[in-house]
Amino acid sequence: MNQSQSEDKNKFLYPRGRYYGQVKPENLVFNANLQEFAQKVGIITSLESNGKLDPEDAYQQIKGLWKQLEHSKKELGIGEEPSATA
Repeated sequence: MNQSQSEDKNKFLYPRGRYYGQVKPENLVFNANLQEFAQKVGIITSLESNGKLDPEDAYQQIKGLWKQLEHSKKELGIGEEPSATA
């Protein structure tokens, strides 16, 4: 498979939506992380719904993904008040 076909496949399997929020590096990174989280949760729920994944395993995997997203949010400082400079 050549590079163009590989890129098309990745765009199909892992679509990315446009970002319309305030353009700051940390917001863009968090948005990418959030989209990846949503994509993976969708796959896990589909596998569980089709009987390919045990409900408890699905829950644990989603819980782990959520913790990663929370860690990302904290590390990027999303939602924190900017510090006042004197």
